Amino acid sequence: MSGAAGCRGGGGERGPRWRRPWKLLALGLLSASSVLAAAPGAGAMSKEEKRRLGNQVLEMFDHAYSNYMDHAYPADELMPLTCRGRVRGQEPSRGDVDDALGKFSLTLIDTLDTLVVLNKTKEFEEAVKKVIKDVNLDNDIVVSVFETNIRVLGGLLGGHSVAIMLKDKGEYMQWYNGELLHMAKELGYKLLPAFNTTSGLPYPRVNLKFGVRHPEARTGTETDTCTACAGTLILEFAALSRFTGTSIFEEYARKALDFIWEKRQRSSNLVGVTINIHTGDWVRKDSGVGAGIDSYYEYLLKAYVLLGDDSFLERFNTHYDAIMKYISQPPLLLDVHIHKPMLNARTWMDSLLAFFPGLQVLKGDIRPAIETHEMLYQVIKKHNFLPEAFTTDFRVHWAQHPLRPEFAESTYFLYKATGDPYYLEVGKTLIENLNKYARVPCGFAAMKDVRTGSHEDRMDSFFLAEMFKYLYLLFADKEDMIFDIEDYIFTTEAHLLPLWLSTTNQTISKKNTTTEYTELDDSNFDWTCPNTQILFPNDPMFAQSIREPLKNVVDKSCPRSISRAEESLGSGPKPPLRARDFMASNPEHLEILKKMGVSLIHLKDGRVQLVQHAVQAASSLDAEDGLRFMQEMIELSSQQQKEQQLPPRAVQIVSHPFFGRVVLTAGPAQFGMDLSKHKSGTRGFVATIKPYNGCSEITNPEAVKEKIALMQRGQCMFAEKARNIQKAGAIGGIVIDDNEGSSSDTAPLFQMAGDGKNTDDITIPMLFLFNKEGNIILDAIREYEAVEVLLSDKAKDRELEMENMDQKLSENDSHQQNSEEASSASQDVGTVGEEPEEGESSDVSDSDPLSLAQADSDSVSTSDQDSSIPGLGEAGPPEPACTQGDEQPQVQQTETESDSKVNWDNKVQPMESILADWNEDIEAFEMMEKDEL
Repeated sequence: MSGAAGCRGGGGERGPRWRRPWKLLALGLLSASSVLAAAPGAGAMSKEEKRRLGNQVLEMFDHAYSNYMDHAYPADELMPLTCRGRVRGQEPSRGDVDDALGKFSLTLIDTLDTLVVLNKTKEFEEAVKKVIKDVNLDNDIVVSVFETNIRVLGGLLGGHSVAIMLKDKGEYMQWYNGELLHMAKELGYKLLPAFNTTSGLPYPRVNLKFGVRHPEARTGTETDTCTACAGTLILEFAALSRFTGTSIFEEYARKALDFIWEKRQRSSNLVGVTINIHTGDWVRKDSGVGAGIDSYYEYLLKAYVLLGDDSFLERFNTHYDAIMKYISQPPLLLDVHIHKPMLNARTWMDSLLAFFPGLQVLKGDIRPAIETHEMLYQVIKKHNFLPEAFTTDFRVHWAQHPLRPEFAESTYFLYKATGDPYYLEVGKTLIENLNKYARVPCGFAAMKDVRTGSHEDRMDSFFLAEMFKYLYLLFADKEDMIFDIEDYIFTTEAHLLPLWLSTTNQTISKKNTTTEYTELDDSNFDWTCPNTQILFPNDPMFAQSIREPLKNVVDKSCPRSISRAEESLGSGPKPPLRARDFMASNPEHLEILKKMGVSLIHLKDGRVQLVQHAVQAASSLDAEDGLRFMQEMIELSSQQQKEQQLPPRAVQIVSHPFFGRVVLTAGPAQFGMDLSKHKSGTRGFVATIKPYNGCSEITNPEAVKEKIALMQRGQCMFAEKARNIQKAGAIGGIVIDDNEGSSSDTAPLFQMAGDGKNTDDITIPMLFLFNKEGNIILDAIREYEAVEVLLSDKAKDRELEMENMDQKLSENDSHQQNSEEASSASQDVGTVGEEPEEGESSDVSDSDPLSLAQADSDSVSTSDQDSSIPGLGEAGPPEPACTQGDEQPQVQQTETESDSKVNWDNKVQPMESILADWNEDIEAFEMMEKDEL
C-alpha cells in the first residue's frame, strides 16, 4: 500500500491546499471509519460507555495534576510515593534521566495544552499565569537539549498556540499578549550555543545560564549524540521561527537534519543510533525505530506536513522503504546493522518503538501498523504494561515501565484511521491497568518491575503531557472538543502546533537537497491522498482479519519471521548464521562455523568451547560474520544467564490504610522457603525483634510468635538471624539494611547467602529490604502499630485486597492470600553473604556465562560455563520459548557486599504528611545498562 503522509488537493502544483486532505488521512480516514465502525459482530461501544470512559480519563488527569500542584509545584516533577516534588540536586542522581530537569516547573509547562484539550480552560488560564510569574529559564543548570526542546520549548509553544486560539474565541485569555512565546524565544536563544559545532549537530547538553564552552558551563566535552537527539528539533525550532519571524532557529534545525541525511549509510539508507557531532562518524552502527532514532523519522514526516517542504517527505519515504525492507519482520521490528542490514543487531525490542504504528498510520501503511500494534497489545495483556524492553519471544528484558504514552498514541491513530471499536476496548484496558496497578494516593507511580508490580517514586511530565491527551481524544466525539484538533499537528511530546504555520514567515529557501544525494524511485512517492478503498478493501472485517493470526502470538505460539532467504525463494546469498539458530548437531551449521573460522572444542564436562581464528576463515567477509556470530553468542548466553537468576520478591503492606497498594521490592535468600514455589506467599503482622540485630536468642518471643520478624542487618550471618527468629516462632523474616539511606535506587538487589553450612533446617521465608524501603514499614508501625504484610514472589491483586479488607480486619488470624503467577522472566540478582564482624567478608565467585579471552591478534575464544552451548548432538540455543511460566534453571551468583554509602537528602517527612490519605512504597529506578533508553 502506498500513500504519502501529506498530500495536495487534486492535481497541480504542491502548495497550501494539501492541508485539509492531510487531516482526512492523519486524523480521520472517515470513509474507512464509517465502513469499519459498522462491522457486524464488532461490538461497537455505546456512546454512553465512550462518555463514561472519557469522564474517567478526566478524573484520572485531575488526580495526577492536582497532586502535582498540591505537593510538588514549582518543582519539575512529582514523586508520587513520598508526595513531594523532585528537585534536582536534592534527590540522588538518576544519571541521564535527570537531564530533563532544569528547575523550570517542567510538569506544568509540559501540561499546558493538555488542559485545553481536556476542556479545562479556567485551569489553563491559571496555569499560564503561574508559568509567566514563577518560571525562571536562567538557571545555572545543565540540561538535555533534546528533552528541553520537546518538553519545555514545545510546551511553551503548544501553550501559546492554544492561548491565541482561545483569545480569538473571545471568552478566555483576553489579557494574553504572547508572554509564553516571549519565554519560548528566550529559551530558544539559550539552546543555540549547543549548535556551535562544525557539523551543525548540537551538543547533547547545554547550561541554561552559561551555554556550552564557558568555564562554568560544566558541559561541552561530549563528542557523541543520539540521532533522535539531533534530529528532533525541526518542528519546535521552525514553529518558533514562524511565530516570531526570527529565522535562525529553523536554519539551525534544518542544518542538523541535512547533516544526518548526508551521513546516512548509502547502500542501506539507514542511520545509526549515535553519531560523532564533530566528525559525523557513526559511533553505534545499529539501526531500528526505537530508542535513539525514533523521533528522527517522525519529524521528517511531520516537518513535511507542517512546513510543506517536499524534501522532508522524500527523505522519510527513502528511510521508510529501508525500514520495511530490513527492520520490519512482521509483527516484530528488530534492529539491524547499517552496513549489513540483513544481520539483526539485537534479540530484543524496546518500548519506544510503540509509536511506530501511529507513524505508519500517518504514512498510510495500515496493515503493518495493525500487526505491530496487536503484537504490542498482547505483550501488555501478559504483563499489564509494556516493559522497557522485551525479547523476540516476549519475555521481559528490562522490567521497568515509566508510564510511557507511545502505545496509547498509536491506539488513538489506529482508531481514527479504522474506526474499529476494538481500539476503544484497547484504550479501556489501558485505563483499567493504570488505575489498578499504577494509581497511588498522590498520583500515578511508574512501575519498577512489571513482573512483581512494584513501584518507583516517579511520575514523568510526559505522562500528563501525552497519556491523558491521547486517551481523552480516543473517546471524545467532535462535540466534546472546544476547538478542531485537526487544525493542529502533534509534536513528539504531543504538543499542538497550528498547521497555518506552513504559510507564515517562510524565510527559509526550500532547496531540495535530497536528490543531490540519491536517485529516487518515483514509485516510492504518491503525492495524493491514498485511496481509502485500497487502504481498506471493501471488507468491514479487514482490520480484524489482520489481527486474528496474532491473537495468541505471545502465549501460545512463536512468530517466526520468514527468513530473507525464504523470502527471496532461495535466490541470492543466504543470510549469515545467527547465534540463536545455531545447533551443534546440525552438520550444515558446523560447516558454516568452519567457513567463518570458528572451531568447536568439546570439553570433558559435556560443554563446548567456541574459538575463532580469523586467518582460518574462507574470506574476510566470512571472518567478519564469524566475529559477529561470536559477539551474538556472548550476548545470547549473557541474556540467558540473567534469565536463570532469581527474580526479586515483593513485600506488600495489606493492612489498613494501605490495602495492598504499597509494594516494596525485596531481595530473596538462598535458604528458607522458596516463595516462587508457594504462590500464596506468607502473610502476617510484623514485629520488631529484640535484640534488633537478631544475632542471639530472641528475648521477646511472645511478640514474635506467629508474626513476621523485622531485624537489622549486620554483626552476624543472615542464616543465623533466620534460625534465631524461627526458633522464637516467627513465620517469616525481613532484614533491613543498616546503611542509612540505602535504596535500590542506587544499589543493586542481591540474594542473601547462607553461612556455608547446611541450611535445610531453615523453613521460613527471608527477604531483604534496603534502608529506605525498610523505613516505610517502620514508619507505618509507628503510625498504625498493627501492620500486616504479604511476602510473595509477586504483588497480589489490590482490588481483591480492598474488597476483602473489612473481612480481613476482623479475621487477623488468616495469613494467606492468593498471589498472581510469577513471570518466567527474571531480574539480575546477585548474592551477598552477611558479614559476621568488621573486616570479614564473604566468598567471591564470578560466574559469567561466557568468558572471552584474546588469544592473539586474530583469535577470539569464548567458553560457555552454563550449557548455553550444549554438547554435540544436543540443540543449541533454543528457539524462542513461548510457554508462559517457563522456569529457568537457577544460577546462584555470589559477590561481596558494597560498603559504599549513598548520600541522600535526609529530610524526614512526618508520617501524617507522607501518608496523606494512604502511604505508598518508595521504589527506585534501577539504572539501565549503557545502552540506556
